[in-house]
Amino acid sequence: MIDLQIHSSYSDGSMSPVELVQTAKALDLYAIALTDHDTIEGVPEFIEEGKRADIITIAGLEISVEANLPAQGELHILGLFIDYKNRDLKEKLQFLQDHRNLRALKMIEKFKDLGILITEDELLNVSGAGSIGRPHFAKILKDKGIVKSHQEAFQRYLRKDRPVYVDKIKFPETEAIQLIKQSGGLAILAHPHLMKLSRFKDLEDKIVHLRNLGLDGLEVYYPGVNNKEMTKLIRLAAKYNLGISGGSDYHGGNREGTTMGKGYGDLNIPDSVYYDLLERWKASKTM
Repeated sequence: MIDLQIHSSYSDGSMSPVELVQTAKALDLYAIALTDHDTIEGVPEFIEEGKRADIITIAGLEISVEANLPAQGELHILGLFIDYKNRDLKEKLQFLQDHRNLRALKMIEKFKDLGILITEDELLNVSGAGSIGRPHFAKILKDKGIVKSHQEAFQRYLRKDRPVYVDKIKFPETEAIQLIKQSGGLAILAHPHLMKLSRFKDLEDKIVHLRNLGLDGLEVYYPGVNNKEMTKLIRLAAKYNLGISGGSDYHGGNREGTTMGKGYGDLNIPDSVYYDLLERWKASKTM
């Protein structure tokens, strides 16, 4: 069993990279990828712990992409097998992190206008070494007793249409994909259903567009996708010669109800997914 989308406390997960590897080892996972949002700061210790624990650890990240989508849809691109020491990648991701922190300050002011005091020190204490994101606000709201769950925090305050939401800086599609590829990685469309394209033809057209920009694969196995949708995505990947990936989108305690490797309990990502992506990545090195 493998899991190619997990998140650590360096972005919006609750566990350190070391704890993620140890959990994966205890669950007898074969290979895992760290895909923190817009940051690779946790990758070095993740890779080192993987060597110690004798488990395959893959350097990755998840980039939020600027896209004109209906119904407040979101587009995220995973980078797998990236060179996390690439200087250009690190500089551009630092640009995103700086803007994430400015976004947090704006959200603090919006909460203040609602009569809810959240300080920068509180956020830094919760986020630790990582960048500040909405789940950190949700945890503070829950700890203060203002909400009963992370889900309620998003529904009342933090969701895109809620009063405290502030949009973040995102890279355009072309730049996000090329940044991943120039750092030696595979560009994978994460959880396609989050784009909220109501017609399958629209989804196919979007995937073709991204493929023409350099997309290497689709995330097919992930929480929330049913067997019928999964089959359609597998056929699309085959039709356009795209790789297949899968992950639980694990965030530890910051996303209730999911388990590493199993999502909501019904994921089964074959080990062959890892090997097929590995071969595709190796082939890309010879082009």
